[in-house]
Amino acid sequence: MDYEQFNEFCKALPATTYVMQWNNSHVWKVGGKVFAIGGWGPDDQPACIFKASNQNYDFLKDAPGYRPAPYFASRGMKWIQCTDTQLDTEELKYYLVQSHKIVSLGLTKKKQAELGLNQ
Repeated sequence: MDYEQFNEFCKALPATTYVMQWNNSHVWKVGGKVFAIGGWGPDDQPACIFKASNQNYDFLKDAPGYRPAPYFASRGMKWIQCTDTQLDTEELKYYLVQSHKIVSLGLTKKKQAELGLNQ
């Protein structure tokens, strides 16, 4: 998945906003909270970072093409970096949807209702 595909997919998720920040990374938010970042790949190769459930984090942290996200994981956060653009796009989309859901569920009930999420 290249950055154009990444951005198009994240844009299609409900109540998302986009900003370019942190060294020209593609940052996607739901309710003002980050759920996915495109950027920070080794040797300037495409990579994306997403929040993972405990179970998905444990599964992915040692899986080929994935690793605990630099900076986030060192602070005890369950974020994964996908560094292999040849991985199954449908698999990556699944994890991006899950990240969006995890982050949206962390919003207040009022904010979720305002954004039409998790109804």
